[in-house]
Amino acid sequence: MEKKLYRSNRNKMICGVCGGLGEYFNIDPTIIRLLWALFICTSAGILAYIIAAIIVPVNPS
Repeated sequence: MEKKLYRSNRNKMICGVCGGLGEYFNIDPTIIRLLWALFICTSAGILAYIIAAIIVPVNPS
């Protein structure tokens, strides 16, 4: 079975991107959110999040 990246329906704060990454990599979404917050502070993280929210599909289940 092929593993696919989806935005999360369960671990969602804004659009579910960090929750989906956490589910995909089998990591706690809180760690992903903390890393993303550091990324936002150091570069174009907000733009990257918006692009990911548009490109990554919502989990169909």
